Amino acid sequence: MLAAGGCGAPPAPTGADPTAATSPTPAAATTGGPAATTTTPDIADQPAATASPTPRKGLPHVFPVRARKASYHPTHSAYPGTDIFADCGEPVVAVTDGTIGEVSRRDRYDKRGPQGPYNGGLSVSVIGDDGVRYYGSHLTELAEGIDAGVRVRAGQRLGTVGRTGNANNVCHLHFGISPPCLGEDGWWIRRGVVWPAPYLDSWRKGGNREPAAEVAAWHREHGCPRKPPARR
Repeated sequence: MLAAGGCGAPPAPTGADPTAATSPTPAAATTGGPAATTTTPDIADQPAATASPTPRKGLPHVFPVRARKASYHPTHSAYPGTDIFADCGEPVVAVTDGTIGEVSRRDRYDKRGPQGPYNGGLSVSVIGDDGVRYYGSHLTELAEGIDAGVRVRAGQRLGTVGRTGNANNVCHLHFGISPPCLGEDGWWIRRGVVWPAPYLDSWRKGGNREPAAEVAAWHREHGCPRKPPARR
């Protein structure tokens, strides 16, 4: 996998079926069309300025892919994140109640272009009312009405599992957990900063383990880095 972000050729997954700060800058969804090779940042790289000002505790959390068969690794190459493997077309849902942040409806990834900014292809994030951003990428499509600033509830359909971006023709959802860092961050934060697997393990069993405390601790220590970490 590429250290720059997104997903490379994933190894064989493990896992089980699921049971069913800031200076905000507004965003708008991109429009459909052919892939572009421009290096100009996507307007959707900035989240909507509607995150909950006071994070809430005790919100419901659900597994982000609603499929009979889905699996994932506890780790990911180069940075914290998880690839959830499921058939293309399976529903991707909101993990918790919140507001749509970044939305990309256009696959701008080009392996000859910059590695990182557009690796996710079609993607969407939810700024949870718990103060956590939940990001999913490589989608086939996004659901109608899923636009920056729209309110969603836990379990609401956001789109479908796909293989856009640098998914290397493998159907999966790249899933990342991070602080919102509204108007300040980039793809290197959005792709994930804490390991999702312990939370996914809980949610697929019907539990409600919450990542807010871990994300807040990371944010206190690191802030909102203005550039991606150096390759190791």
